[in-house]
Amino acid sequence: MPLAVKILALSALALVVFWAVVQYRARVEEAQAEASHPPEGQVIEVQGHDVHAVVMGSGPDLVLIHGASGNTRDMTLSLAPRLAREFRVFVFDRPGLGYTDRIDSSGASIAQQADLLSAAATQLGAEKPVVVGHSYGGAVALAWAVHHPDNLSALVTLSAASHTWSTGISTYYKLLSHPVLGPLLIPMITAFVPETRVEQAVGAVFTPDPVPEGYMDHFGPGLTLRRQSLRANALQRANLLDEIRSLVPHYPQIDVPTEILHGTADDTVGLSIHSEPLANAIPDARLTTLDGAGHMIQHSEEDAVVDAIRRAVQRAGLRPGG
Repeated sequence: MPLAVKILALSALALVVFWAVVQYRARVEEAQAEASHPPEGQVIEVQGHDVHAVVMGSGPDLVLIHGASGNTRDMTLSLAPRLAREFRVFVFDRPGLGYTDRIDSSGASIAQQADLLSAAATQLGAEKPVVVGHSYGGAVALAWAVHHPDNLSALVTLSAASHTWSTGISTYYKLLSHPVLGPLLIPMITAFVPETRVEQAVGAVFTPDPVPEGYMDHFGPGLTLRRQSLRANALQRANLLDEIRSLVPHYPQIDVPTEILHGTADDTVGLSIHSEPLANAIPDARLTTLDGAGHMIQHSEEDAVVDAIRRAVQRAGLRPGG
């Protein structure tokens, strides 16, 4: 056998072995993430898909929708238990994240996600809930208000992506959403990403605010680093701009009480690009700017978030605890 052929054969074998190791390591990491952070609530079947929901408290119905790369645990560290003293709180994993199924292989649109979560809330007994969404979840909440106007009483957006922007998406999301490169890179991230890199990424999302004590242990970033979740999250993020472009013309039709919160130091979702024009687009919407606050205001500005939800409930004619 010629030397070149032998080298080619050995190289091919090495690649096969390497890929097998990657997949094995990825499976091990995923199993550990799921063992350490199992579902917090119940998994129900909605429209043929498994949906993970955490339900707590009593009072007017309230839905919390997490942002990109998140899951229910982003809301249940502190905010949801606090709200459960006054409301019946429904916290959902969005499709492809946490323990909710992916809807399709191309990335569930914000409209599809709103359809699924609205149906899930109804199935669990929620009656015209107040819908609260953070960041990407704010876009889903807006899609809920546009496409299911009869299935919510009020709307609260937190650092929400609501309008178009000109900077495109990061190289990270470009690569992970790519039809060829994504499936090749994602298993290696799942298998080998160091914990220090994960901590840096989480810290960057919170800046300039600190990461809350106990957040990393409670949140379980390993859930987001699973292969299916990384892929679903990247596709959703890559598709978001066009989906928002289609949603914007419908904002003037939103006729439920709307409270909008945004930090002035948010460099993930810009206040002037998103929440300021959103406040002008939705009739009678009220914008609260939080001086010096970053992107994760459901943690850093919890009091302000709770107050905004109470205002929305009051404006909708609901009674906390009733």
